[in-house]
Amino acid sequence: MLILDATVNNLWVLLAALFVFLMTIAVGFLEVGEFGEKYDRSLIKTMIITCSALFFMAFLGFNTAFAPTIAGVIGNPLYNGIFLGGFNVNVAGMLTGTWWSMGASYFNTGLTTSTYFLFETAFAAVTLALVGLIILHKVRMTAFFIYTIPYFIIIWAIPAAWIWNPTGWLASLGMSDFAGGLVVHGAAAAAGLGILLQIWREERKKGYKQSPQVKINVNKGWLTLGLLLLWLGWFGFNPGSVLAFNSEAMVVVITTFVAAAASFLSVMASTKLILKTRPQLVDGANGVLMGLIVITPLAGFVSVGSAVVLGLLGGPLFVLGEKFFAKVKWFSDPAGLFAGHMTGGLFGVLMVAVFAQSAFAAQSGYPNLPSGILFGGGMAAVHQLGVQILGIVVVMPVVFLLSFIAAWLISKAMGGITIDYAKVFKEGR
Repeated sequence: MLILDATVNNLWVLLAALFVFLMTIAVGFLEVGEFGEKYDRSLIKTMIITCSALFFMAFLGFNTAFAPTIAGVIGNPLYNGIFLGGFNVNVAGMLTGTWWSMGASYFNTGLTTSTYFLFETAFAAVTLALVGLIILHKVRMTAFFIYTIPYFIIIWAIPAAWIWNPTGWLASLGMSDFAGGLVVHGAAAAAGLGILLQIWREERKKGYKQSPQVKINVNKGWLTLGLLLLWLGWFGFNPGSVLAFNSEAMVVVITTFVAAAASFLSVMASTKLILKTRPQLVDGANGVLMGLIVITPLAGFVSVGSAVVLGLLGGPLFVLGEKFFAKVKWFSDPAGLFAGHMTGGLFGVLMVAVFAQSAFAAQSGYPNLPSGILFGGGMAAVHQLGVQILGIVVVMPVVFLLSFIAAWLISKAMGGITIDYAKVFKEGR
């Protein structure tokens, strides 16, 4: 029976991984929908990200994120050798057995090394795709490719090793981030901000008083396609994060999709009531995405009712966030990365301590997560809130700093990472 369960779990997570890989492609389509078809760079970017993720995560990144950690800080880079053991036929968890954290001592889902590698690599890829939302139209393609090397080996691996690796120091404190409110969405914003700082340093040297804003040129067909593919991809993103095919995975499907629907309605209403403008297709797309982002860190911890409430809260949160970040003139945020992914992701991480219910969490592989403040968690929930805040306070600046250092070093080596945005926009490159 255990063998059968492990086989089903592996099939489920492999399917989920394919859905998550679809999200990276969908981000490219979404960019085309927002910026116009002539931005073929958006489509090239998806191939660069996907192939770089598979290559560099297999090289070392999977180890540095998910191998047993060294002092809770980073996974042992030599745990199973480079490229998942290279030519070795006796790598643990490859032909026989399971990846160490998928055994009885931790998640106990029986996932093999190959399955877990593919699933987490898909997450790493889509996280960088989010970073690319705000910087690719200003950054040289070669520089972006070079950036993928430290990104997948160190920058993405750090929060993953701290929070998703069961021996990570934040995980040991009880930090919970179900599918990536901080590891994916918040960290993507922090990494993007680090690159944007280097972009602004270079733009300022060119005499700019404020950062040139990337122009929106909506193509309704591409935008809708990108949104629908992203929403479909989230079927793997959240439910797959249960890491097992059980009844809770199906609950996560519902919490994820209901939160998205509630947030769509909320953003459309908030746009009308707060901004006093008529909601457009872009507003609707952002509404769905905001709901998906907010529910991501706690989709496996909450009821459907809580998902509805969280989705409704996402509307005003996004509209007010977008209004705030639009005032910042030293960077361009055309796709709402900070308004959506940062505010939504971090808000969701905090809400773990408010809305979580231990019965759902236990079925998602988090048996020690207490119920939230609204569900009788008491002081345990207050303590959980403190741990969640600590995770945000530590991860965001560390990822920002690592990303800025990487961008700065690449800039030094290449004589700058920025391109002439006005020229690119004119020529459609």
